[in-house]
Amino acid sequence: MLNLKFIQENKETVIERLAVKNVDAREIVEKIIALDNQRKSLQQETETRQAKMNSIAKQIGQLMHSGQKEEAEKKRQETTELKTSIAELNSQGNEVSTELNNLLLRLPNMPHISVPQGKSEADNEIIKIVDNIPQKHENDIPHWELTKKYNLIDFETGVKITGAGFPLYKGLGAKLQRALINFFLEENIKAGYQEVQPPLMVNADSGYGTGQLPDKDGQMYYIQEDNLYLIPTAEVPVTNIYRDTIVDGDQLPIKNTAYSACFRREAGSYGKDVRGLNRLHQFDKVEIVQITRPELSYEALEGMVKHVESLLIKLELPYRIVRLCGGDISFTSALTYDFEVYSKAQEKWLEVSSVSNFEEFQANRLKLRFKDKGDKKTTTCHTLNGSSLALPRIVAALLENNQCPEGIRLPKVLQEFMGREMIN
Repeated sequence: MLNLKFIQENKETVIERLAVKNVDAREIVEKIIALDNQRKSLQQETETRQAKMNSIAKQIGQLMHSGQKEEAEKKRQETTELKTSIAELNSQGNEVSTELNNLLLRLPNMPHISVPQGKSEADNEIIKIVDNIPQKHENDIPHWELTKKYNLIDFETGVKITGAGFPLYKGLGAKLQRALINFFLEENIKAGYQEVQPPLMVNADSGYGTGQLPDKDGQMYYIQEDNLYLIPTAEVPVTNIYRDTIVDGDQLPIKNTAYSACFRREAGSYGKDVRGLNRLHQFDKVEIVQITRPELSYEALEGMVKHVESLLIKLELPYRIVRLCGGDISFTSALTYDFEVYSKAQEKWLEVSSVSNFEEFQANRLKLRFKDKGDKKTTTCHTLNGSSLALPRIVAALLENNQCPEGIRLPKVLQEFMGREMIN
């Protein structure tokens, strides 16, 4: 959520920056400012009438003390009318505050000044690409055929059990999942992240806190009877650990990592891009989350990007780093870098990680602040998160790029976890 005072004092800047996200925000920003002014006016009038009522109450006491009962009764009638009017003002104020808050929740985060203009992923900026892009060979086959050949994943039985997008991992396929999860967690822990194991369902407050609600309401699985949502990413529960919290400044930065299953409806997805592991409704992912001081958040972002890059290097996967343009960046993000790995058999790039700085956008919603020792004032934190890493497309690229006549060669970092050098 953008800071209301900042919007009031920097209206044109907010409108200009949100235009980079292809959002025409003038109408909603002006409405927010008008409602905020109305709210302040109602509050001031309420306080004025309350002060008048308090003054009259003192007069009534004095009149009663001096025996002027008739005058005192007139004053009592006046306070009754004031109470009624104050109640009406409070009701109006609550309605205005609710409308104001709803509009603020609909306003996206402002993109960082470095975010390029653009309307779609075609306009994203490639900032790094490795030079070891593998060439497709005549006998190379895509991962959905490899998983069948080596009995790693059963997509058909997953459809029978649940539906499309819910694969069943078997044998070495299941072990590969576990190996990757362990590898990612261990590397994250070495980098200073504390492992947590969060719930897989969250309440609406958590969804609003990190910005999935109301923006992604239709893309989340909702359990109506319990008013709970299945998490689309561990970012949601892990960041919400600190909702309504004032953190000791000495604790910053806070760095957490978590493995979780993730659930996404992916409504509207269809075609060849959803084949195999390319797009799922349930998948595994390891996440990293940081909470930092505002002045250090972009330094933290750079560190997170380097860390995710190190994982792909250790997995021996060809990758590129992309800075998302305004039209492709998320509702909540100020700056996002995507990591994509090359899929040899499909001859295309697959996104496997997004690393983002949300600045104070999530923290404002979460009421997440910090205070240094000796300070009376609290300061809003900055929050960041990144996939470290999402498994499905990593698995797809590992299988496709490492296929050979003998089977599938495993990268060295996974051989210890798997207890073997090859899948065959």
